Amino acid sequence: MIQKLAVFCGARPGCNQEYITMASEFGKAMADHHIDLVYGGGKFGLMGTVANTVLDNGGQAYGVITEELYSRKTSLDRLTDLKVTPNMDLRKEAMMNMADGLVALPGGLGTAEEVIQAASWTGVGDNSKPVAFFNYNHFYDDMRKQFEVMNQEGFLEQEYLDAVCFATSFDEMLNFMNHYQAPSFRQYH
Repeated sequence: MIQKLAVFCGARPGCNQEYITMASEFGKAMADHHIDLVYGGGKFGLMGTVANTVLDNGGQAYGVITEELYSRKTSLDRLTDLKVTPNMDLRKEAMMNMADGLVALPGGLGTAEEVIQAASWTGVGDNSKPVAFFNYNHFYDDMRKQFEVMNQEGFLEQEYLDAVCFATSFDEMLNFMNHYQAPSFRQYH
């Protein structure tokens, strides 16, 4: 069962107020389900919205931020706990270790890189935790299509494609994660 969820998402609010509303609803759903937040520790954009909403609704929020970002005063100051790491690689590793599952809400290059790394580590055996894309308003439709192309062209086995969820609701994502069985790691012949 998912007790701590790592959420990757934009440090910017996006160009439509709907993204902020979605992030707030997602944070409230986490708190309502007694799921702690693990995230990048920031106070801006969707990141700050999710964290503040979790905290405002009685939940716990654990931040992991790099020294560089911390020195720029980008961290939220009311977190349950904040870890400061030397670099982004250690930040991602800490987040993966702390969480029971990993999800990407809408975001930019950093969000995509973080969640794709988590998904790619499934195949090599370094991540046995569920990975999901929260496909709000079809945000990740093209990403899903690209994964399907990778599969069709023989670069991504079906079991690893099936190990990634593209969910359109919190309940769909949580159901996938709570019933997740990690595939065996890739064998090379």
